[in-house]
Amino acid sequence: MSRLLLHLGRFAARRPVVTIVGWIALAAIIIGSSAAFGGELDDRFGVAGSDSDRAMQVLARTGADASGLTAQVVLTPVAPDGTFAQADARRAANEVRTTLAALPNVLGVSTVADGLSENGRVALLRLQYPPLERVSAADLTRLKQTVASERAGTSGRALQIEAAGELFFAFETPEGALGEVVGVAVAAVILMVAFGSLIAMGLPIILALVGLGLGMSALPLVTHLIAIPSWAPMMAAMVGLGVGIDYALLMVSRHREHLAQGMSVDESIARTVATAGRSVVFAGGTVLVAILGLAVAGLQFITAAGVGISVVVLMMVSASVTLLPALLRLAGPWINRLSIHRRGRNDSVESRWERWGTHVTRHARAYLVGGTLTLLALGAPALALRLGTPDDGTLPTTRTERRAYDLVASGFGPGSNGPFLVVVDTAGDPNAAASVRRTLAADRGIASVSPQQNHGSSGVVSMLATPSTSPQDVVTRDTLARVRSDVLPDALRGSRASAFVGGQTAVFVDTSDRVADRLFAFVAAVVGLSLLLLIFVFRSIVVPIKAAAMNLLSIGAAYGVMVMVFQWGWGASLIGVHSSVPIVSFIPMFMFAIVFGLSMDYEVFLLSRVREHYMATGDNDASVVHGLGSTARVITSAAMIMVAVFLGFISGSDPSTKMFGLGLASAIFIDATIVRMVLVPATMKLLGSANWWLPAWLDRRLPGRGHVAMSPTPVGTEAG
Repeated sequence: MSRLLLHLGRFAARRPVVTIVGWIALAAIIIGSSAAFGGELDDRFGVAGSDSDRAMQVLARTGADASGLTAQVVLTPVAPDGTFAQADARRAANEVRTTLAALPNVLGVSTVADGLSENGRVALLRLQYPPLERVSAADLTRLKQTVASERAGTSGRALQIEAAGELFFAFETPEGALGEVVGVAVAAVILMVAFGSLIAMGLPIILALVGLGLGMSALPLVTHLIAIPSWAPMMAAMVGLGVGIDYALLMVSRHREHLAQGMSVDESIARTVATAGRSVVFAGGTVLVAILGLAVAGLQFITAAGVGISVVVLMMVSASVTLLPALLRLAGPWINRLSIHRRGRNDSVESRWERWGTHVTRHARAYLVGGTLTLLALGAPALALRLGTPDDGTLPTTRTERRAYDLVASGFGPGSNGPFLVVVDTAGDPNAAASVRRTLAADRGIASVSPQQNHGSSGVVSMLATPSTSPQDVVTRDTLARVRSDVLPDALRGSRASAFVGGQTAVFVDTSDRVADRLFAFVAAVVGLSLLLLIFVFRSIVVPIKAAAMNLLSIGAAYGVMVMVFQWGWGASLIGVHSSVPIVSFIPMFMFAIVFGLSMDYEVFLLSRVREHYMATGDNDASVVHGLGSTARVITSAAMIMVAVFLGFISGSDPSTKMFGLGLASAIFIDATIVRMVLVPATMKLLGSANWWLPAWLDRRLPGRGHVAMSPTPVGTEAG
């Protein structure tokens, strides 16, 4: 690996124009191919083989409209004196219904409860669309434009009209642009302070933007292999920006060190790619292993999102070891020009971190106990983690979906925002559907059951069962479980008919259950593969086990922060969340994959320098102090950039985006401070030479025996 990267670095340094032209050609191919042949992102959301999935499959076989997406439009006419007029409500609902029925792809518009709520104040219209593959974001745009036009009162009516439903869930993408801009701006400031040079600051930003642009452009091409969900680019942007700037920061820092030691520009670039580039490759490999481990969950949309993120990370690693060296060559000796720092400042920064490392190692036991207890305390709330999927009731009131949600709940009851779609395959039994409907209506958790809908001669019947509680209420989950395990089997006892429960609420519950079932296997797979990779990199047993244990503690602490903010509401209003929100079912899994990989980045950065010094001197304590002193500034700067990028996404209105951003920012902050700067040096001091212990039998079987990952060279130099 080192020799390969050394030659790659020398080629980029000697032929920077050729390398850059090659990247321009690659960009043209990717962007052109994506525009010409790229597929559409797919928001298919569900759990293969689950009860809700079987319900939709039965409906789909009949060609029933009910197997498609739905939307709902809610109307409340307001008289000038502030009261509601029932006659106006019916008239307005009929007029709007006619307008909506004329929209393309709208298969039908039905009213609920004879058009009006019991109090006569709310009219609810349900729109039926075809299945997901036959609709697009244009349908959502047309619906929103129509609602806005009706809301404007073009016919002189004073109406409050709101819209929500599955169509919004499928195509309303969360805001991310502002978060990306904020993250890049803050990253530029941090890099300027860290490097003190405008040129050195600009290179990581350029690299990250190029890698992100090409990685995102490649996603439509990847859809031909696997269906990428529309929210995956937002997550890929978060991770891609962070790792791209981090990797470039590491390499630019090492290059400047080499120049300060008197190396020529070309030789410095080659050795930087051979050493820091090697750390980037292994760190990026760990991120890829962790993210692709999402496939263990057995959920296609999670696996596909992981593939999308991995494409962007792979592009960042490739650009770091090829494009960045070419840019460094073009910058030449000018990389330290336009400096804002006084001479000698960087040396003083490293000296301060070395003094901190000396202090920690002198009080290693106290810091180990204190740091561990802190992480355990932060992680304790994670025991109350409640998985779910935020619905429209968790959105801010500035969103039409939230206003529609509140109106439906006030007029028709909280369960009307998430009815169960019950599908009955009668199998020739003429009494099966009636028995199901009668038994459902008698259940204590069901407020009402709609009339049954027959789907041609297929023998399939569907009906909507409205629970008496809201979709997010834990009682609703209990009601769904009881309907599946007791109510439907009792109704069909002795019959050949079968019944399944689908609908958005049921899909969300099934997804949460599948994630909970697979979470342990996923964690074990990611940790196991990462351990193997780190054993190969550092040729040690203790270091990888220690790294995995500490990463688990930091991720657990981040889960605890999420529970405190989103479930318990501690400080939630500060980030624009004004109600209790369950933790989105798949976010803990994504967080674990991404944070575990990124934490290993910092582990590789730090331990690479510790290993280099240890192989040269054999002094464990001095190696820990030296490694911390030489990498702490890079790690803390990289972590600050990551935190800034992730926190930038909190500015959006979507609770899921806020949750993902805050969770990742918390995890990275905790890892880069408590773990990397306190627990790692403390444990390595206490373990002594045992850090690098490797059984002889394993050493003989590992590839590259005799060529350890971090070469035993004098401090300040790296062998090719």
